[in-house]
Amino acid sequence: MQTTLDLSLTTQGPLYPPSEVMDQDGNFIVIGALNRDDGAGGVRTDWGGAIVKPDSALPDFGARAPYDILREFGPEIPEDIADSVLHTLPLPLPCTNYPMLFAPDQYPQANSESRPSYPFHDTPIPDALPEHGRARTTPIRLREWATARGQVTVTVTEDQRAADFDCTFAGLLPGSLYTIMTLRAHDLDPDGPTRPGPLGIPNVFVTDAEGRATFHARLPDPFPDPARPGANRVINIVVLWMSYQQSHGGAIGRYGLGGDIHAQLKLRGPSFDDLRTIS
Repeated sequence: MQTTLDLSLTTQGPLYPPSEVMDQDGNFIVIGALNRDDGAGGVRTDWGGAIVKPDSALPDFGARAPYDILREFGPEIPEDIADSVLHTLPLPLPCTNYPMLFAPDQYPQANSESRPSYPFHDTPIPDALPEHGRARTTPIRLREWATARGQVTVTVTEDQRAADFDCTFAGLLPGSLYTIMTLRAHDLDPDGPTRPGPLGIPNVFVTDAEGRATFHARLPDPFPDPARPGANRVINIVVLWMSYQQSHGGAIGRYGLGGDIHAQLKLRGPSFDDLRTIS
């Protein structure tokens, strides 16, 4: 069993916070699923692009509310928006309802830390000194972010006990550290979310001078039959730019959700339904 899928450009992890990227004015830059008023007292969610206010209504985890949208844009991003300098989210994270500690062994107090929003090119990398030669010291703008593209081929092994994930990327940020995470079926379960994990260990790659890279990982039993007790299938993968240029072992990041990880490519919805593995 094998499937090949194209990854979509994004700035979004889950629906809240609305984006893992902010602009220089402190607004969310959203490329992903947009929550809008459906005109009948409900919410409709469609893929698109928008500038969203950071104080948008925040529902309970698992629910949706319309975003407070300042401006929408399409695949052809207007020049003034494309020129936006990309920033991390401040800590505590704004407009989030996801009750998750992403690196419980390494950073058990991460969710209580406070930090401002930093330009992507000027995050305070721990222990870094000028003579260490930071690769990127100039502003990172949305137009550069938006050139990313990628593809994943997933192949179930002959014995069906594992699956290989082979990824190719182009147009990513050059000379940068990235992580790839998995999203599993219960990671966003309101009744008890599981912690999102990496796609393999090690789960990082560094792009070349043109923003190209390849990545391979093999996971044991990532696609159990949904009827199997305890089944928690991989349903998506997400390519994360690491603004502090760090990796975290079995964790995808220290803060998550735009604090130090920033989704740039992913599948638009749950995938891999036709794949099955056994334990």
